[in-house]
Amino acid sequence: MKIGLVAMSGIRVCDEELLQMGLTLPGFVERSKVIASLPSLGLLTLAGMTPSYHDVHYIEIADIREKRSALETLGSFDLVAISSYSAQIKEAYQLAERIRRMGVTVVMGGLHVTCIPEEAKRYCDAVVIGEGELSWPRLVRDAEQGTLQPYYGNTGQQFNLAEAPMPAFELLDIDQYNRLTVQTSRGCSHRCEFCASSVLLTGFYKQKPYHKVLAEIDRIREIWEHPFIEFADDNTFVNRAYWKKLLPELKKKKIRWFTETDISVAQDEELLTLMRESGCAQVLIGLESPAKAALNGVEIKQNWKAEHQYMYKDAIRTIQSHGISVNGCFILGLDNQDKGVFDQVFDFVDDSSLHEVQVTVLTPFPGTPLYERLKKENRILEKEAWEKCTLFDVNFLPGNMTVEELSSGFKDLVQRLYSDEFARLRKKRFKGMLKQAARTSIPADKVEMAVNA
Repeated sequence: MKIGLVAMSGIRVCDEELLQMGLTLPGFVERSKVIASLPSLGLLTLAGMTPSYHDVHYIEIADIREKRSALETLGSFDLVAISSYSAQIKEAYQLAERIRRMGVTVVMGGLHVTCIPEEAKRYCDAVVIGEGELSWPRLVRDAEQGTLQPYYGNTGQQFNLAEAPMPAFELLDIDQYNRLTVQTSRGCSHRCEFCASSVLLTGFYKQKPYHKVLAEIDRIREIWEHPFIEFADDNTFVNRAYWKKLLPELKKKKIRWFTETDISVAQDEELLTLMRESGCAQVLIGLESPAKAALNGVEIKQNWKAEHQYMYKDAIRTIQSHGISVNGCFILGLDNQDKGVFDQVFDFVDDSSLHEVQVTVLTPFPGTPLYERLKKENRILEKEAWEKCTLFDVNFLPGNMTVEELSSGFKDLVQRLYSDEFARLRKKRFKGMLKQAARTSIPADKVEMAVNA
């Protein structure tokens, strides 16, 4: 069969004013643009486990209005699999319908489809629920034999990462990317109410064997001599022993890398040193709020972030003093935040000397505990308005401010945080911190690497 794996990617913002601000403020939505430009690791993984006698193609479509030539070529495929984020799912449905009208079999998967499979089934021939590795081999066989089933998989099944296939990185045009992703784990112990990540696919934290991770990096290095790797984990350093074994081996690969973690990484000097020496340029940390009160209730099973809020600023300085930039992430619109939160965030970023900062609006993604709670409380403004699941648009009634106060306060904060003057100041402070640290322990080449990250 000729199989097309289609990734729907690209930035979506419904608020026109915010969209224009994103065009004029270089720092705004920068991290989201990086995410949107990443290839779909999920689809590449499925490609890697597809029998070699099939003709497999990887295709990215950011906007169906601008990819007419790509859409026309999809008519020549026997099977097309589509993956999309919630914000673009309605466009993905349109795409699926257009391809089906060409006589092509269409299947859909991903987080959104897993959460609302019955909705997706209206637009395609089959739906993949949960982790795709569990269902893809059978689905391909059924498609070959003309016995395709309407649904595959369920969230109760769990894939063993020890059996993880090698993603088909060779399908990529490597010149189109500034980083590639490698996954070392799935799940997160924090279980935040708003999280729409792999916690919706797996009920527990699980780790991929480190030799498989190294093999994937070697495969990437075959097509990209000096790659920048993003570890696509929800919380990378949960298993410290695993990473203290992996990082010395990673150092030998001479790569640069980025990942997501929590603030506790600052408590392990040995780990920070190993991270720096192995090429870690930046860590993204979900701080969520500068105030402890707003963090209460953020997590489903514990209150870890609220209990550790007191160490936020010292932890940031500790991590950055090791030559590792911190991208601190804040969520605006949490129930215990009022309109004073916008000044609180700005002042915290200023006081802590954060090198990078990311701000988003609280977003009730389908399938999350947050969505279910706000729906039950009749606080969702537009039901099934998935196109507003952008992290920048407001589609719920805040607890301690109006919708307008949240929207306007967010825009004002964005202008302040991402102004050229404040961006230069943050970079200058970080560079100064690195130079000071270099006098004692950080090699000059690591300082340069961190500054240019």
